[in-house]
Amino acid sequence: MRSLRILEVKSEIGAGTRGASLGIDAMKVAALNAGSMLFSELPRQEVPPLNDALYASDDTPQAKHIEFVQQMYERVCSAVAQTVESGECPLVLAGDHSTAGATIAGLRTAYPERRLGVIWIDAHADLHSPYTTPSGNMHGMPLALALGDDNLDHQRNIPAEKTVRLWEKMKQTFPGSPWILPEDLVFIALRDVEPEEVHLLQKYQIASYPVQRLRAHGVPTIAREILAHLRQCDLIYLSFDVDSLDCNLVSRGTGTPVPDGLTEQEAANLLKELCSSGKIACLEIVEVNPTLDDKGNKMAETAFRLLKQVVQVMQSEPAKIAG
Repeated sequence: MRSLRILEVKSEIGAGTRGASLGIDAMKVAALNAGSMLFSELPRQEVPPLNDALYASDDTPQAKHIEFVQQMYERVCSAVAQTVESGECPLVLAGDHSTAGATIAGLRTAYPERRLGVIWIDAHADLHSPYTTPSGNMHGMPLALALGDDNLDHQRNIPAEKTVRLWEKMKQTFPGSPWILPEDLVFIALRDVEPEEVHLLQKYQIASYPVQRLRAHGVPTIAREILAHLRQCDLIYLSFDVDSLDCNLVSRGTGTPVPDGLTEQEAANLLKELCSSGKIACLEIVEVNPTLDDKGNKMAETAFRLLKQVVQVMQSEPAKIAG
């Protein structure tokens, strides 16, 4: 039985809307209302957030609050690495998606010689950099850091010196770039992608499985294809953004809801199939925002049900992390 540890990252400074930092507690409410003691049964650790940065003036519009996001990278990287080194598998519950790059850096810190695959289940590609971002929101940038590509071919911004300095510092959260290879990245449920990101997807021919393909071939087949694609990887990081879910069928309780996504059952089946491989070294669930939920606490309830099912699978499957 695998030892799991929940890492709570109640940070929302990388998002453009407010409320994602409340998502984890909303999931705890959902658990209690369902009669589940999951959050007391598993060890938990909170990574201290820096959300007071939202009250301060910001002078880095191409990477909003980057000074504080960079500090969160150090904190999350350290927490993930220490969890792995203690023999536990981290279950990261985060507010916004900006700190996902730090999770990758933490895994690379713990496994510096091993090849890391990434499965990114998300409506968005999160491949922007301060040079290409249309919004400046850093939850759209973690994979640019992981791939080490600022996409200067499609530069639209001239970031300030402070932004560039801190962005370069973030790249050193784990020394050595790239943190992952483009061929070791797989997207699922992308459907709101901007031209600059399309360029990188095409440049590297990054694998992407739209919802329609998943439905046409079935979850088990697609899961097998993805795991086969990542067969050269020693371990896999699985990041699940709840905006991968269909906002009309499930809930709009997330910062950037997009229609035509996964159903709850599709997501559950997909996560269970992938986690049953034993190669998942870290699972992350992000972007639950109860302040935007139009159906009570529906998104948090859905996210909790997914978490509970995945925990059951991961606890029953022996780890098969190669090295």
